[in-house]
Amino acid sequence: MLKCIAIDDEPLALQKLKIYISKIPYLELVATCHNAFEAQTFLAEQQVDLIFLDINMPDLNGVDFVRTLRDKPMIIFTTAYSEYAVEGFRLDAVDYLLKPYSFADFSRSAAKAHSLYDLRHNQRPAGQEALSEAEPKDREYISVKADYKVSLVRIADIVYLESEGEYVRMHLADGSTITTLFRLKNMEAALPADTFMRVHRSYIVNLRCIKSYVKGRIFLGETEYVPIGENYKEAFQNYIDSLFRNL
Repeated sequence: MLKCIAIDDEPLALQKLKIYISKIPYLELVATCHNAFEAQTFLAEQQVDLIFLDINMPDLNGVDFVRTLRDKPMIIFTTAYSEYAVEGFRLDAVDYLLKPYSFADFSRSAAKAHSLYDLRHNQRPAGQEALSEAEPKDREYISVKADYKVSLVRIADIVYLESEGEYVRMHLADGSTITTLFRLKNMEAALPADTFMRVHRSYIVNLRCIKSYVKGRIFLGETEYVPIGENYKEAFQNYIDSLFRNL
């Protein structure tokens, strides 16, 4: 159950949020606020998992309000102004609902927040599995939740992983990809360290799939490569030096 609050200075918009939230079984509305200051007072005493937040509010708008939060819950912006979308996602918002939005739109955003919560807390909804740091590192397969289904992925078939914000794109040996709602650092912890190495803030490579490397690049095929980040060059070079002798 996700504890959430709704913040909107428009009474009708707030009432709509209350109705929609009541229809989602995994959402629990613990407070409604008419402005950011009411929300600040509430959050000073109680923690929540998710905030439905209007942006265009008097005195303190939604974007500036999020910037004041020290322990930031998940945020779903609800607004009539599309020009705020880019700024909203810069603040790592889970989603951005443009008014007037339907219940179907709201339900999709809520489901996205629910999936993200499950993955961050290593929870497994009934009948589903998500990649967990607690899974044994010597397993041959991992289970990955993507596209409303669970895929079993052979670890040896993962060539490299690419971060896309809250998502990770897995590049597989057959050329296919799987995109899952997961952070790269959690994926790094779940995969065997003797096989996978983080070589860039946005990339993890399967060391057994490396074909060649040059300054600043690791080739995983004839033309496919990933960059080596400045902070990761020394560790990667140490790995190469420990295993291979230059001729």
